[in-house]
Amino acid sequence: MVMERLLDRINSPADLKKLSVDQLPRLCAEIRTMLVETVSRTGGHLSSNLGAVELTVALHYVFDGPKDQIIFDVGHQCYTHKLLTGRRDRFATLRKENGLCGFPRREESPYDPFNCGHSSTAIPAALGVAAARKMRGEDGHVIALLGDGALSGGLAYEGLNNAGRFKGRLIVILNDNKMSINRNVGAMARSLAVMRTRKGYRAMKNGVESALNKIPLVGEPLRNGVSAVKGMMKDALYHSNIFEDMGFYYIGPLDGHDLPTLIRGLTIAKLQNRSVLIHACTQKGRGYVPAEKNPKDFHGVGIFDIETGEKKHASETFSDRFGSTLCKMAANDDRICAITAAMKSGTCLDAFSTRFASRFFDVGIAEEGAVTFASGLAQAGQIPVFAVYSTFLQRSYDQLIHDVAMQRLKVIFAVDRAGFVGDDGESHQGLFDCAFLTTVPGMTVYAPSYYNELDTMLHRAMYELPGACAVRYPRGVAPAMPETGLSGGTTDFDWLPAENSDLVLVTYGREFGRVWEAVQQLKAEGVNVSVLKLNCVHPIAPEAVKRACGGKKILFFEEGIRSGGIGEHFGGKLLECGYTGRYRLIAVPDCFVAQASADRQCEIYGLDPAGVAETVRREIAE
Repeated sequence: MVMERLLDRINSPADLKKLSVDQLPRLCAEIRTMLVETVSRTGGHLSSNLGAVELTVALHYVFDGPKDQIIFDVGHQCYTHKLLTGRRDRFATLRKENGLCGFPRREESPYDPFNCGHSSTAIPAALGVAAARKMRGEDGHVIALLGDGALSGGLAYEGLNNAGRFKGRLIVILNDNKMSINRNVGAMARSLAVMRTRKGYRAMKNGVESALNKIPLVGEPLRNGVSAVKGMMKDALYHSNIFEDMGFYYIGPLDGHDLPTLIRGLTIAKLQNRSVLIHACTQKGRGYVPAEKNPKDFHGVGIFDIETGEKKHASETFSDRFGSTLCKMAANDDRICAITAAMKSGTCLDAFSTRFASRFFDVGIAEEGAVTFASGLAQAGQIPVFAVYSTFLQRSYDQLIHDVAMQRLKVIFAVDRAGFVGDDGESHQGLFDCAFLTTVPGMTVYAPSYYNELDTMLHRAMYELPGACAVRYPRGVAPAMPETGLSGGTTDFDWLPAENSDLVLVTYGREFGRVWEAVQQLKAEGVNVSVLKLNCVHPIAPEAVKRACGGKKILFFEEGIRSGGIGEHFGGKLLECGYTGRYRLIAVPDCFVAQASADRQCEIYGLDPAGVAETVRREIAE
């Protein structure tokens, strides 16, 4: 007889509370099985979620959502939360079109009070919610749950700095698994390591406090003086940690997989009417051996075989090509340095970090700091290359302007995941970089469509340009190159004219491959169109605009946001040239693009080959 799963009884946290504490380990095992089975089919963030199972179960066992609000940081550890809050039956749709999001979403559940996807936001957000609830006299706790990797981001410290003095029901839970995606770096990582190894710290400290608090106060005049002496004695006997120095009531370190211990710690925190920080130590990837052995490989993972843990190996990607090309260049130029913001593996800098260790810098989840650090390297004569996902470069806009461009410093930005990113959804789309980079004075932006163009444009950025330059490239593999006379990125644009055509298609980057496929399809139908491929998308070469002006109709296809994008800039240049023909821009409207495969996202916005061809047919018909 097959035993009923405890998980099948859980349709809300209220059902969870009906279980005994002794039943919770079995529930956690069932959750881990479901996590592995589902993510093996959908892809997603596995090792971080496996490590947070007991912690999430204990949270919902002690607190009462949605009155008590749990705000996640990044959201890499929210899958168990989704299973316990009425979304178990839809869990198979994780990261699929119209399915469950891989991150917390307010639109999805009342148990998700704050959207996230980027790091270090939980503490300031939770503090804001807690302060508002206190002002309105509302009951309930606000809990910020973040991983220790988030503590390498400055926004987390800004939140801690203000939250420690807050007098209200705010609880910060630090899930300390010693990692973000790669191994954590920096002074805070070392400080947490010290806290983890100080066994008996809490028991000793509580004992000392109890003894010192029994010292009698002899009369009111001596009260303040004796209290000061007691404080000095405490400081002499033990040293408080950074969180206590900031004003938090500190609980920990706790075993993040020991449910009775977690429940006791959370219950103590619940009784406080002040800011509390709970330090829970967990194992990333716990319960699934391949993820335990290689947690970074199973952080963000695609489809894999459960029995072996083996993943489908893709062909060389743009990220792979960037990493190998940068290594070749660095071997011949010792000025070249590489910087990552806790994304060494994601941006394919592993080989660089090994071969050129003295020139490799991981600054943690601190994109703003990475840009300013790069500006310092550049000022001192190095050639810094900051490899960063498009969506995370958004966090560094002020530094781009103030610390790089205003000082006319030569910093190279390798902008990975530019364009549609697929299943990670709206918080990770790389659709905004062209729109904001083109507002930065002196910034040059290249957009390769193929690997050889990426090589060329990196070389041009380093050795042909005096100032800041971004080379933006997409996620995944490059399409097959057309058998045409493309320059390989050595020129700012490629002009591919067609005879007897008064229609010009303009595009750049990965979208060129789709447009060219549509052009071949149209050619087979007897429809000829000219194509202008922009290699340097900012500034736009005047000669490229003049070439396009020869067409009576111009269609611009852009895998990026419409407002402020390259298509709008190109339209402005056409007006300056006195163009009187028809100009139409097909780009992503001013919206946030929901999760789906990248191919499906292209189809939705008319940027796939079929959509491009159909747009051309309609233009000709009109």
